Amino acid sequence: MVDQDNAQPMPRPPAWNGTDAMTDGGLDRGSRIRCLGEALATRGLRLAVAESCTGGLLAANLTDQAGSSSWFEGGWVTYSNRAKQRDLAVPSSLFAEVGAVSGEVVTAMARGAIERADVDYAVAISGVAGPGGGSDTKPVGTVWIGWGYRAPTGSDATQTGATTFASRFRFPGERQAVREAAVEAALQGLCAHLGGKGWSQQVASEWSSAHWPAAGLKWSED
Repeated sequence: MVDQDNAQPMPRPPAWNGTDAMTDGGLDRGSRIRCLGEALATRGLRLAVAESCTGGLLAANLTDQAGSSSWFEGGWVTYSNRAKQRDLAVPSSLFAEVGAVSGEVVTAMARGAIERADVDYAVAISGVAGPGGGSDTKPVGTVWIGWGYRAPTGSDATQTGATTFASRFRFPGERQAVREAAVEAALQGLCAHLGGKGWSQQVASEWSSAHWPAAGLKWSED
C-alpha cells in the first residue's frame, strides 16, 4: 500500500549535522527528544502531532523536555473517526475504504496537522493497541505512522503543500508496550527525516530494518 503522494520522488528536507546521533538505536528517548528539539529550534521550525491509539503519549513525551515550546506547537488526540474528520479534515470516505488504521488515514492526519497548526513537520499515529479490536488483516499491534514535511517557501521543492508518507509496523506486547513502541518509532522516523534520508516508501522500508532492529520493528508491504 503506497500513498499516492509518493508516486514521484519527493523533495528532501535539509541535511542536518548530528543525524547519526539522533537516529542512534541506543539513544534514550529523552536524549533523542533533546537532540530533535535543538535541531528544530535552531532552524526556527515547528512540529505538531496527531495521535489516535497513543492517546497523547507522544505529545506528553515531547513536552517533558524543558523548553519544548520553542519548537513544539501542539497536537490533537483524534481517537474517534468523527474527531479525525472534524479536527484534521480526514476524508470520511477513507474509513469505509481502508479503515482508520491505514496509511491513507495517517498521511491525511499528518497533512491536516501541518495545515491546521501551520507548522513545518507533523507526525500521526493510528493503530490497534489491544487487547481487543484486532482482525486477520490488522492484528493487535498493527500501527501505521505517518510523517509530513512542508518545504519552506522559496525552496527548490517540486510540489506545493505537505510531503507525506507512511509506514506500517507490528509491535509485540500488551497495550502499553505497543503504545510506547509506536512513540519510539515515530520519534526515530522523524529524526531520520530531518537528516535528509528522503521521502519514499522504499526508504521507509529501509529505515524499518536499518534504524530500529533492536526494537523488533517489522515492515510489511502489500
